Amino acid sequence: MAHRLEKRINGLVESLMGDYSLGRDIDTINPFTHPDKKAVTDLLDKLRSIIYPGVFRNSSYRYYTIRNHISMLLEDVLYNLIAQIAYVLKYTDDYAGASSEETRARAEEIALEFLERIPKIREFIDTDVQAAFDGDPAAFNKEEIIFSYPGLYAIMVARIAHELFLLGVPLIPRMMTEHAHSLTGIDIHPGASIGKYFFIDHGTGIVIGETTEIGNNVKIYQGVTLGALSTRGGQQLRNKKRHPTIRDNVTIYSGASILGGETVVGENVVIGGNVFITKSVPDGARVSIKNQELRFNYDPKHPLAQEDFQQAEDWYYII
Repeated sequence: MAHRLEKRINGLVESLMGDYSLGRDIDTINPFTHPDKKAVTDLLDKLRSIIYPGVFRNSSYRYYTIRNHISMLLEDVLYNLIAQIAYVLKYTDDYAGASSEETRARAEEIALEFLERIPKIREFIDTDVQAAFDGDPAAFNKEEIIFSYPGLYAIMVARIAHELFLLGVPLIPRMMTEHAHSLTGIDIHPGASIGKYFFIDHGTGIVIGETTEIGNNVKIYQGVTLGALSTRGGQQLRNKKRHPTIRDNVTIYSGASILGGETVVGENVVIGGNVFITKSVPDGARVSIKNQELRFNYDPKHPLAQEDFQQAEDWYYII
């Protein structure tokens, strides 16, 4: 029995070795030249600890002062971020054939510049926390928002990833936002530009495309799509504005779809639930679907039937 199993396993190994030799993209075997997903998610955890120094702490570190704590975190993040960026720079035209020394030097420069942007990231996230607290009567305090709101986590990751995206880092920003997507159900492309005081309420099913521009004081509910009108052009659409622009002080209710790179939603607009928009909306507008016909079937003889439900020929009531 054991001999037969070993023989079958050896046969499977040989079959896979042959399959790996076909030269396809999925056959590439370079385990030490690609970014490490676990390392990238670990970077997010450590960056969250830097962003919220008094809330998320790493128990693996022994520290005596906040300065000591942040110093150790920054050194750890810097070392690992340089390594991960160096892996992915080969995907850029400038460093596709560069030496490891050149790549490492550029990765170090990018990592340091990114870390210098953390105060800016924190400034924006502070406004996001405030927007969530001001906009949600179910929030008892800001700590509840920081610890438990999936929308805030998705926004935090998007803001981190966006700065790396602006610095020209390939792949890693998308890995970060897709990690947040897998945890929260909120899909924000790292290329999307998002202003201050951004609030995602509930959040599940939200999609925000790469070239989306969002202003200040914008509130979005679950199931909203800020997407492209068409992607049939494929790679020919790269670097073109495909997603909408949302101006300041806009509220978008659940299930709304706003599509197209030329679509601009003006300031102080309210977009109702389940609307489908492919044209620009002027400042101050209120957009909603005309009330649909609702039909309630009922038994007029039932003791709980309401008096205002008048018996109709087919026993239904329309509003």
